[in-house]
Amino acid sequence: MATVTDKHKAPAVDSLPINTELIAASTDAALRMELSTSTREDINTRTAVIVGQLNLLLGEELGADEDPEVRDLFRQAYSLLKLSERPTKETPAFSAFFFMREVAGLTRRLLWVYVEEDIHAP
Repeated sequence: MATVTDKHKAPAVDSLPINTELIAASTDAALRMELSTSTREDINTRTAVIVGQLNLLLGEELGADEDPEVRDLFRQAYSLLKLSERPTKETPAFSAFFFMREVAGLTRRLLWVYVEEDIHAP
């Protein structure tokens, strides 16, 4: 017998599609930011969001085993995501800003791969 809670269970995170429009908007917003008008808090917040989105894309099957260019994007992403590579509180704002832009650009490139894979999926 099904209960009310059975009918309203949230789907597993693994089964949810990636919100490509949200990632595109987030990366666009990060790439439009200007160092001269951005606070460190804005940079940190935007970076955290995009790092999360990059991690989502890295969890997808994007053909890295077959495509050396995609494999290189994954290598770059994992290198950027190392804790030793991330800005700290002591990192100057301009360095944190350029880190954010690098993560946004790489996320955007992996998003394009994801969209291409999704278009060609059976």
